[in-house]
Amino acid sequence: MPVRKTGFIWNEKFAWFELRNYGGIIPAQAYHMQPDQHVYDPQVVRRFRNLVDVSGLLDKLVDLPFAAATTEDIGRVHTAAHIDSVVALSAHPTGGDSEDNAPIPFGAFEIASLAAGGAIAAVDAVMAREVDNVYALLRPAGHHARPDRSMGFCIFSNAAIAGRHLLDVRGAGRIAFVDWDVHHGNGTQAALYDEPRALTISLHQERLYPVDDGFIEQIGDGAAAGTNLNIPLPAGSGSEAYCEAYDRIVIPALRAFRPDIIIVPSGFDAGAMDPMGRMMVHSDGYRQLTQKLMAIADEICGGRLAFLHEGGYSRWTVPYFGLAVIEELSGISTEVVDPHLDYHKLVAGQDVLPHQRAAIEAAAVNLDRVPVHS
Repeated sequence: MPVRKTGFIWNEKFAWFELRNYGGIIPAQAYHMQPDQHVYDPQVVRRFRNLVDVSGLLDKLVDLPFAAATTEDIGRVHTAAHIDSVVALSAHPTGGDSEDNAPIPFGAFEIASLAAGGAIAAVDAVMAREVDNVYALLRPAGHHARPDRSMGFCIFSNAAIAGRHLLDVRGAGRIAFVDWDVHHGNGTQAALYDEPRALTISLHQERLYPVDDGFIEQIGDGAAAGTNLNIPLPAGSGSEAYCEAYDRIVIPALRAFRPDIIIVPSGFDAGAMDPMGRMMVHSDGYRQLTQKLMAIADEICGGRLAFLHEGGYSRWTVPYFGLAVIEELSGISTEVVDPHLDYHKLVAGQDVLPHQRAAIEAAAVNLDRVPVHS
């Protein structure tokens, strides 16, 4: 693999966004449950970053500077009422709850603004050719946050904010999102549903979260019709099913739309062993998907790729999935071997099954609607 100049974005404060006194995702004491760690565990991102460090790869990445997003930056996607609500709740000593599975801990506004700022810096660096590509290890995640509210552990929609920045400030002609998180990227979809300059693609486990969103019939609105593609996959889909969905739908859609940059809301909860999904993607699968995205990015947009971290809840596996992606982005192999990989490859169901192929073909019906640009 050719070595590339890969940026990396991280701030220790991302791991300070912590949701306490929960039983998984449920407020513990309110339901007579012994308090436990929230499933959105900050140790997952810290372990990811630390594995990149001890592998020796971190020293070979470009540490990109960034600052918190401004209210103006965030306001390109979110309503003033939503921003004011986050400010007020996060200023309270015990935080607050915006409902929709989005607790707002004390100090959350500062950290969420920093994450949104990291997303902006990531896409700016790629567009300016300061780096060839980038992985921004952000927390809190963003792809569920809708314009008017937080949702699903997400406060501000990091990817959508970065995308709006490119379109409205940097003058990008077209942008594309390929969201491989196991949950539907409903917040990114909502923010850009009527924006013809943005192609939003979400591959997700069907009817997982949100259960009432992420359907094939949602294709965009008005002049943006055809720019929103949902690929809901059956539970149990593995790396081969994801690769087929990329080959059959994602890559042809990107080739037709020809964006200036591809932004990847990068959740690793479609990985085998994740507690919040029922998919079976392994680290080699994430390598293959990254290779496919790099190849199409080289073909259509000068290799411009920005990965913005989203979900992923397994302390054991997420670090290896993330390392595999960054090795591919940078073209630098480490000596770290994923100890789970051989087992994951042998688990039954890794081959594409007939009902999975049928779901992919059903989603492919919208491919002809994608606007074609030369």
